[in-house]
Amino acid sequence: MDAGLKREIEAKVSDGERLSRADGEALYASDDLAWLGGLAHEVRTRKNGDRTFFNVNRHLNLTNVCSASCAYCSFQRKPGEADAYTMRIEEAVRLAKEMEPAGITELHIVNGLHPTLPWRYYPRSLRELRKALPGVALKAFTATEIHWFEKISGLPADEILDELIDAGLDSLTGGGAEIFDWEIRQRIVDHNTHWEDWSRIHRLAHAKGLRTPCTMLYGHIEEPRHRVDHVLRLRELQDETGGFAVFIPLRFQHDASGDPRNRLMNQPMATGAEALKTFAVSRLLFDNIDHVKCFWVMHGLTTAQLALNFGADDLDGSVVEYKITHDADRFGTPNTMTREDLLAIIRDAGFRPVERDTRYREIRGYDGPDPARREIPTSIDA
Repeated sequence: MDAGLKREIEAKVSDGERLSRADGEALYASDDLAWLGGLAHEVRTRKNGDRTFFNVNRHLNLTNVCSASCAYCSFQRKPGEADAYTMRIEEAVRLAKEMEPAGITELHIVNGLHPTLPWRYYPRSLRELRKALPGVALKAFTATEIHWFEKISGLPADEILDELIDAGLDSLTGGGAEIFDWEIRQRIVDHNTHWEDWSRIHRLAHAKGLRTPCTMLYGHIEEPRHRVDHVLRLRELQDETGGFAVFIPLRFQHDASGDPRNRLMNQPMATGAEALKTFAVSRLLFDNIDHVKCFWVMHGLTTAQLALNFGADDLDGSVVEYKITHDADRFGTPNTMTREDLLAIIRDAGFRPVERDTRYREIRGYDGPDPARREIPTSIDA
């Protein structure tokens, strides 16, 4: 990058001035990863200090049966396939109750777009889960699912959200965003929920008082300019509603088993350096979203720790059996992280852990890293 442009961007960041589309594309073009990380860390520290957030959560997928066949997805199954499943509501409640002893504060629910399940199944599921786990936040359904519910119910999203909120919905999930640019989206997405409907549904959710996450799936066939465009669309919507609590870059996962459902395998996966650059640029562009999350399941623990110095301030949670990724990867990323594991990882990266709820309210703060654990360099004789 030209030295003059570097100084210009540094001054904007220092003054809290909003970066432009051209700035974002220039940042992606820079090969000075340390410089990018330093700038992003400055913004991260300004917003969140030395805190790194996490929660104790679990994931529950009610069905993997899906009418869509998106090019990046190894999770979906068609009706009649041997490993297709749909849970009875009683089964979902039983599994959720088994998660309770871990002290979870959030249940994260996403599903396939089931072609025959009736709309009523979904609010009934939430009601029963709310009865079973009254103190656990229900973060459920992507905007794509809400759009699907419109189709199968004949109801508008406004009424659907009202009923789901009445049944216990605390937040939508951020999925279904992938990459909004149509040039890319039409090649990877096999459903009808695109930017117009995705943004419409989150706008409605925000108007009803929900705080939602937003995401971006990167590292497949998109280019940096598509990532910048994606972030700027979300930034503009955040200017309007203020309803996004966190931005989550999600790294596209190859399917190590060679599953033909995953049709983007000819592209190399994003490297750790590319992941760190994506976190840094996202943090620098998002002046109006407080938090950037590194979903450690999709990045691995080492990259997740490094991301905390490249703009990220949240490591998600304890998770357990995240099928949507683990149906793709076989790279050894663990399913489960305990609270103690997360505390150790955050401290080891040099940060102070803070357990949060779904709306990023602090549940409990913890001591930061122990200075006595730092190794003292020894001198080497000449």
